[in-house]
Amino acid sequence: MRRLKIMLAALVAGPLTYNPVAARGPQQAQPLDPSKALDAINMTMVHDVISPPAAARYYAYSMLGAYSIVAAHNKSLPPAQHLVKGFTTNLRLDTVKAAYDYQVAAYYSMLETSRRLLPSGEDLAEEEASFLQGLAKQGMKPGVLSQSVRVGKLAAAAVVNFSKSDHYAQLSTLKRYTPVRAEGSWYPTPPAYLEAVEPNWVTIRPLVIDAASGFRPALPCAFSKDTASAFYHQVQAVYKAGKQLTSDQIQIAQFWDCNPFAVSTAGHMAIGFKKISPGGHWMNIAALVAKQQKVGFDKTAYVLLAEGITLMDAFISTWDAKYLTNRIRPETYINKYVDVKWQPFLQTPPFPEYTSGHAVISNASAEVLTYLLGDKIAYVDDTEIPFGSGERPFTSFRQAAAEASISRFYGGIHYLDSVTDGNVQGQKIGRYIIAKILANNPKHLTKK
Repeated sequence: MRRLKIMLAALVAGPLTYNPVAARGPQQAQPLDPSKALDAINMTMVHDVISPPAAARYYAYSMLGAYSIVAAHNKSLPPAQHLVKGFTTNLRLDTVKAAYDYQVAAYYSMLETSRRLLPSGEDLAEEEASFLQGLAKQGMKPGVLSQSVRVGKLAAAAVVNFSKSDHYAQLSTLKRYTPVRAEGSWYPTPPAYLEAVEPNWVTIRPLVIDAASGFRPALPCAFSKDTASAFYHQVQAVYKAGKQLTSDQIQIAQFWDCNPFAVSTAGHMAIGFKKISPGGHWMNIAALVAKQQKVGFDKTAYVLLAEGITLMDAFISTWDAKYLTNRIRPETYINKYVDVKWQPFLQTPPFPEYTSGHAVISNASAEVLTYLLGDKIAYVDDTEIPFGSGERPFTSFRQAAAEASISRFYGGIHYLDSVTDGNVQGQKIGRYIIAKILANNPKHLTKK
C-alpha cells in the first residue's frame, strides 16, 4: 500500500482563500450539509441489509477521506492521522495546483468512498451526478468543480486503500461458525433461524483502541436452570416484563429496534423488513444535532468521523464479548424451560446475547458526542420516521443512550445484566477515545 502524506504546505495556494459564495455561485443561499450525503449512504446500506458491525466500518471509512480534506484546510482541527491509528495519507494536496472547493471535495469524498466500498455502491453514482449538476446550475466554475471532484476521488482512493489492510477481506476465508448445542449456549432463533452474524469480527483492525480485549466486561452470571439461581432471576425479569409492557415501553422498544432485517412469517410466506442499523441511527443523531447547533461544515465532518470511529471500535469490542461468552438468548431459554409459547416483543437478532450491542455503542457514542457537542442538549430524534416509528425528544445524548440500552430489555432480547454491563463497557470505550483525542490533539475543537 502506498504511504499517504498530506502536505499542509500546499495550503498556501487558492484553497486558503476559499470563498463558498464565490466558488459555488451567488444562488446558493445555504452551505453544504454533510447530513444529505449521509442520508444517501444510509439508504444504500438499508437496501444492502448491512450487518450492524459492518455498517459501523463503512460509516467510519465514509467520513475518513472527507475529514482528511477538511482538516488539511482547517488548522483548528486535528489531522486525520492523529485520530485514526495507522492512517497516513497519500492525498498529496501539494500536487493540486488549481483552485478547488475543499468542502465540495469532502462532500463528494463521502459519496465516492461509499460508492467504492458498499455492495450496491454504484447506486450512489446517481447521487454524485445530481450533486455535481446542482453545483453547476448554481454557477460553480467548471475548473473548480472538476478539481474538487479530483481531490474527493484522491481522498476516497486513499481510504479504500487503507481499508484493505483491516482484515475485512479475510473474513470469508476463516473457519465457518457452527452453533454449539450445549446448555446455556446461543443457538439460532425463530422465525428465520438465521446464521450467526460476523462471528470473527474481532479480527478486524480497530481504529483507535489497541484491542477489544482491553474492554472486556465482567463475565455474566453462570447459566442455570435452578429456580433459586441468579441466572433464573434474570430470565424471570425478562419474562415478566415482556408480559406487562406499558405503552411507553413499547414505543421505546419500537423506536430503538434498528433491526437491519426483520422477518415476518404468515403460513409458508416470509416477508423481510429493512431498517437502519443501530450505528446508522447514532450517525444520524450526530448529524442532526450538529446541524441544530450550527457548528458548520468543518466541525460536522469532525463529529461524524469521531462518531464513525467510535461505532467501529465499540462494535469490535461488543462482538468480542458476544462470541467469547456465547450466551443463550432469553427467547431460547424461556421457550425451552419456562413457557413454550412466549415470544419477545422484538425479533431476536442472530448472534449471542452478552453484552448488549445497543448498550455498548449507544453509551460510547453518548460520551464522545457529549464531549464534542455538549451536555444537556435537547433535540428531537427523527431518524426512525422513514421506518414507521415516529420521533422522540431527548434532553441529552446520555439520556438517549440510557433509553436505547433499556429498550433491548423491554424488547425481550436481552437480560438486564447485559444492558447494565454493556453500559459500562460502552462508557469506557467512549472515554478512552476522548482521552486519545486529547492526548494527540490538546488544542482540538470542542463545544465551548
